[in-house]
Order: sequence, then C-alpha cells, then structure tokens
Amino acid sequence: MTQLSASAATDVDSKLLLTVEEAAFRLGIGRTVMYRLVMSGAVESVTLGRLRRVPCDCLNAYVAALRQRLDDGQAEGDGA
Repeated sequence: MTQLSASAATDVDSKLLLTVEEAAFRLGIGRTVMYRLVMSGAVESVTLGRLRRVPCDCLNAYVAALRQRLDDGQAEGDGA
C-alpha cells in the first residue's frame, strides 16, 4: 500500500474527490483491492476527462452498506 505523509493524509481528509489510491488509504486497504471495488461498482466513482475519482461520500456509503449487510446477516442468524 502506498504510504502517505502526514501532510498528505491531512489533505486527503479535506478533499471531496479522492484518487483511487487516496480512497484505498482512507479505507485502510490496498490499491489493487480498491481498484477492484471501483471497477465492480461496489464503490461509486466518477470520471473527469481521463481521471477516475472517488467521492468521499461514496466511501461512507460503501462502509454503511457493509455494516448493513453485517447487521442483516446477524439478524438472520439469530432466528435459527
């Protein structure tokens, strides 16, 4: 995973659109995994010309969907 400096990490926190690498850093995952999530549509992204960017709120939506799926799975397991 790409290492970001402390100042670069602060910049990532204030951006509305992140590079795929910055989005991976925010989620604490590798760049390759992040590219897979973006290309599969699991994490929404936008293109600006030839650039692909991930809106910050899409990362929040992805994490919320993961949590919801986890909650739904636990609820189904409780009834058995």
